[in-house]
Amino acid sequence: MNSAYNVIIRPVVSERSFDLMSQNKYTFEVAKQAPKEEIAAAVEKLFGVHVLKVNTINVKPKTKRVRYVAGQTRSWKKAIVTVAEGDSIELFAQQSAE
Repeated sequence: MNSAYNVIIRPVVSERSFDLMSQNKYTFEVAKQAPKEEIAAAVEKLFGVHVLKVNTINVKPKTKRVRYVAGQTRSWKKAIVTVAEGDSIELFAQQSAE
């Protein structure tokens, strides 16, 4: 991976991800081939926080149907990043205040 922007694709916005923020854990969709070390470095570079731990999950596709045609949603990789006490990621802080 070249850039931090190629590693971190987007933040995951869900009820569970907002609940995890109280434990200093932030959830992102990341590039499938990105290892934990690159994910930690990318989050530290982009958001200026100290990363303590990275947990990754490969999200499997779900079978969906449109009329008579069966297909699948895309598979993707999710990373739950634990940051140091006192650090926060502003991207999420603005959304949770609303």
